[in-house]
Amino acid sequence: MKTYQRLGMMGGTFDPIHYGHLVAAEEARYQLELEKVIFIPAGRPPHKTKREISAARHRLNITRLAVASNPFFMVSDIEITKPGLSYTINTMQIFKDKFPQAELFFITGADAVLEILSWKRVEELLRLCYFVAATRPGYQLAELSKNIPGFPINGTKRIITMEVPALAISSTDLRQRVREGRPIKYLVPEAVEAYILNNNLYRLHPNPTFQKNNRRGSQQ
Repeated sequence: MKTYQRLGMMGGTFDPIHYGHLVAAEEARYQLELEKVIFIPAGRPPHKTKREISAARHRLNITRLAVASNPFFMVSDIEITKPGLSYTINTMQIFKDKFPQAELFFITGADAVLEILSWKRVEELLRLCYFVAATRPGYQLAELSKNIPGFPINGTKRIITMEVPALAISSTDLRQRVREGRPIKYLVPEAVEAYILNNNLYRLHPNPTFQKNNRRGSQQ
C-alpha cells in the first residue's frame, strides 16, 4: 500500500460538483503541499435531511468526471457504499487507520467550519485532522478568525484559513439554473455539464434520479 505524509480530504454532497470545489482543492494542495486530495461524496449527509439530493451513483459519477484530468486528485466512494448517515468523524477515522503516518487536512468552506461545534464528536475530530477553511463568495475570513479561539482543543492550531480566487458559484444556484433552462457552461467541467443534461438531473418534474434523504441526524 502506498504511504502518504500529507493528505487532503474534500467531503461534500457534490450535487453538483463545480469549479469552486476544484479551485479550493487545488489551492489547498499547492499551499499545504498535499500529495493527494481525495474527494468524498457524501452518502446520506445528516445536515441535509430537509431536501432531496441526487442519487448517490450520479454524484459519484460526476465527481469522478470532474477530477479525472488532475493526477493529484482522486475519488473515494467510502461514504456512498457505507449504510446509514455519513459522519465526518467516522470517515476521518477510517482514513487515519488506513494511513496512520499521514497528516490529514479536511477542506471545506469557511462558513461550514463555523458550524463545527454542532458536529458529531467534534473534539475527537479536531484531533484527527486539520480543518482548511476556504473562503466562499460574500464571506469574510475575519468572522471566522474571531470565532476560532472559542473552538475546543485550541482551534487556532487545528483550523487553517485559506484565501482562494473568488468564484461566485454554488451548487444551489447551479441546480436552479438547470431547472430554469439557463446555461451552466463554464461553471462546471464540460463532462459534468454533459452528464447532468444527459441524465436529466435537477429538472422540475418528478425524477427517479433523486433520492429522498429523510432520515434524521445531527450535523456532520
